[in-house]
Amino acid sequence: MPGNRTPMTPQTKLFIGGAFVDALDGATIATLNPHDNSPIADVAEAKAADVDRAVEAAAKAFPAWSAMAAMDRGRLLLKLADAIEADAETLARLESLDTGHPLRDTRGLDVPRTAVTYRYFGGMADKFEGTVVPVEAGFLNYVLREPVGVVGQIVPWNFPLMFTSWKMGPALAAGCTVVLKPSELTPLSTLRIAELMRDVGFPAGVVNIVPGYGATAGQRLVDHPEVRKIAFTGSTAIGRSVVRGSAGNLKKVQLELGGKGANIVFDDANLAAAVNGAAFAIFHNQGQACIAGSRLLLHEKIADEFLDRFLKLARSIRLGDPLAEGTEMGPLTSRMHQQRVLDYCAVAREEGGEILTGGRAPDDPALSKGCYVEPTVVRADPGSRVCREEVFGPFVTVSTFKTDEEALAIANGTEYGLGGGLWTSNLQRAHRFAKAMISGMVWVNCYKRVNPGSPFGGVHASGYGREMGFEAMREYTSPKSIWVNVDAQLPPYYRR
Repeated sequence: MPGNRTPMTPQTKLFIGGAFVDALDGATIATLNPHDNSPIADVAEAKAADVDRAVEAAAKAFPAWSAMAAMDRGRLLLKLADAIEADAETLARLESLDTGHPLRDTRGLDVPRTAVTYRYFGGMADKFEGTVVPVEAGFLNYVLREPVGVVGQIVPWNFPLMFTSWKMGPALAAGCTVVLKPSELTPLSTLRIAELMRDVGFPAGVVNIVPGYGATAGQRLVDHPEVRKIAFTGSTAIGRSVVRGSAGNLKKVQLELGGKGANIVFDDANLAAAVNGAAFAIFHNQGQACIAGSRLLLHEKIADEFLDRFLKLARSIRLGDPLAEGTEMGPLTSRMHQQRVLDYCAVAREEGGEILTGGRAPDDPALSKGCYVEPTVVRADPGSRVCREEVFGPFVTVSTFKTDEEALAIANGTEYGLGGGLWTSNLQRAHRFAKAMISGMVWVNCYKRVNPGSPFGGVHASGYGREMGFEAMREYTSPKSIWVNVDAQLPPYYRR
């Protein structure tokens, strides 16, 4: 079978112990093309017994992998980054086919960011250091950072290729072994990465990929006593259940959850830049991003002019087949999620919100079988449900403010605290708001900028822990304090 496959023929089996295998009970999950809901492939469905096999393989591989020279672990990650770049077109097309991301985005953002992340952590592997603590004379105290062990990683369906690198890059660099569960909706690019890992020489069992449902495969990862850490990206509701599940075995938990990003435009902003930046903040990847700028807060002096420009831009966005070269916005990733976003359009109307554009599936017959929703802009009260709850689609609310204090109160008026932005030419205001916004990340005169060296994560209902950079390496290691008596004399306490 492997010899008959081409790169664009998706891998459909579980990856356990260095081999692609069927699920023990032969179960499969159909993955669909969200452009027209046609079947792409039937992917093996991992259940609890399959997760147990994967954890056993990861536990067996851990001693040798963690003892390997950090430089050698790094070399493998660097080779993987090279392999991803060589396979870029295949990965981009596979990601677009499975998720609905436009090809221009998977080529220009998702694949390059994935390669860059593995390359960053490949270079980080032998540069993450311990510390020496200045203590009293006669003793040496140093702190080692040791890998936590087998980690379970659960990634969502909105950026599967990129998020897989965010999770596995630091874990592998730190010396952990991995059992990763991609979403049952979008497993194909992750399985392709597993093929590349095998090809560049990752030892068997270091990485294991188990597509499956959260209630079965995901829950078993949370419950498994040999899994020392869970790293989860997804909804706040499921994040809370992960924390509850981890209490029984006290495993370490890292959560990157929902968001309701405020994007504030002041009256001294560069409007052209703010309009384009705000459109990218909400409409990139059909708004399916935890950090999306889903709440536009406009100073009343510029609100009308901003909205004129913004609505014109929103109405001009070209919807279509994500594999077509001219497409700017593809479908949502599933029929279920399309309905969720349309339901929020109904909620907006019920609450008295004004839908300024969009709010429906497109009329184009060529898109009727897919999971499309038009770019949607809603004028709404800041206290309404659509301004407080995460919609996770091409759906942005618009509210106005008069003063800086009012803008800050609205921005901080949700349970979330992941990302937010502001547009102003006032340097003092920019720094004041960056400090005062309750958010793990703040963008000034830009939005949704990420880099593998910059910590990514939130506070409050948006979770805890950080992806990326040195912070991510700390997430996958535990400090061990070591004391050495360097004085020839014994301590005086019970000396005879």
